[in-house]
Amino acid sequence: MATAISLSRRLGAAVREVGLKKGAGGWYGPHMAAAERAILERVPLVDLVVEVRDARIPFTSAFESLRRRVCSHKHMIVLNKVDLANHSLTEKWLKHFENRSCLCYGVNAHNKDNIKELLSIVRAKIKELKVGESTYTATVLLAGIPNVGKSAITNSMHQIGRISAADKGKLKHAVVSPQPGETKDISSYKIASHPNIYILDTPGVLSPKISDDDSASKLALTGTIKDSLVEECKLARYFLAVLNSSEEYKHWENLKDAVDDTLSLNSREKLMADCHTNQKRRRQYSSDHTQPCAGLHCKGCSCDPIQDYVII
Repeated sequence: MATAISLSRRLGAAVREVGLKKGAGGWYGPHMAAAERAILERVPLVDLVVEVRDARIPFTSAFESLRRRVCSHKHMIVLNKVDLANHSLTEKWLKHFENRSCLCYGVNAHNKDNIKELLSIVRAKIKELKVGESTYTATVLLAGIPNVGKSAITNSMHQIGRISAADKGKLKHAVVSPQPGETKDISSYKIASHPNIYILDTPGVLSPKISDDDSASKLALTGTIKDSLVEECKLARYFLAVLNSSEEYKHWENLKDAVDDTLSLNSREKLMADCHTNQKRRRQYSSDHTQPCAGLHCKGCSCDPIQDYVII
């Protein structure tokens, strides 16, 4: 654990130093600054603000600029990537927000049932805010730091919302990527009809000033900033230290190889066919980093030490 703490501080200090750099050396350039201004200008104009956070680091992944700009009654928090987070800690976080009268819901952006439930919650909240109005069109602003899965949620809500609509229309697709900063502009997508509800997908915004080294290292490890902006070796060493301190690896010795000598020929053929089908599916759709990563420092880690603490 001492090694992980030491590496966290070193990595965090490097990340915070990068954040203060101007131009291409840092992440907060003129484009991100303009995006932040555009997002905050739209906050008072929309009906509901949905702040997307990473379920693995709910505290650290907060979009701080929203705190001073959005009214609590029109603010909702979505914890994305619950499939990668510690389930019991996620439940504690949901309870934490509930105790503070904050509407919060945990999702996996690629789970249809999760997205359908999220759509129902959004529609119910809009109906509550529009009480007394028989016909209306509502707008939802989706905001958050980079790579928390805003565009993946947008695509899923748009697809499911349009499929269930009477007037189908043409499906659009927001760009999703394993790299942060791929969404460059604010785009609108229809997610419901009768009443009409539109969602605004926005670029991720991360302040150049991060409060402490621990937060900075968590943001780096969960893919909020590009690996290339910090020494990838430091990032990999920190990930391995976290994994080692969690003792998660001790459970791996009981795992069996997916294809071993005990599998029958038919089982092997079926497995190979399934793998081929999955590869075809992955080529058809843009992916984000919630899917398995073949890299050394996989962003899919759900080890407890990475998880944010809960304020009680």
